[in-house]
Amino acid sequence: MEGISLAKLLIVGALIVLLFGTKKLRSLGGDLGSAIKGFKKAMNDDSDATSKTASEDKNAGQAVHKE
Repeated sequence: MEGISLAKLLIVGALIVLLFGTKKLRSLGGDLGSAIKGFKKAMNDDSDATSKTASEDKNAGQAVHKE
């Protein structure tokens, strides 16, 4: 049972470059990179919003107990 060797990966990579061309692959890589960056930003924004909401809820709860 053979695994995937480096030579096989290089052949597949060369075929993909020949099939799609370097410009298409470059734009595809850029699109993928911007999508990942947007996803990470959305995850960070969501966690920041969640932590702000949690701290506001905690502060609101403390204000109620003081009165």
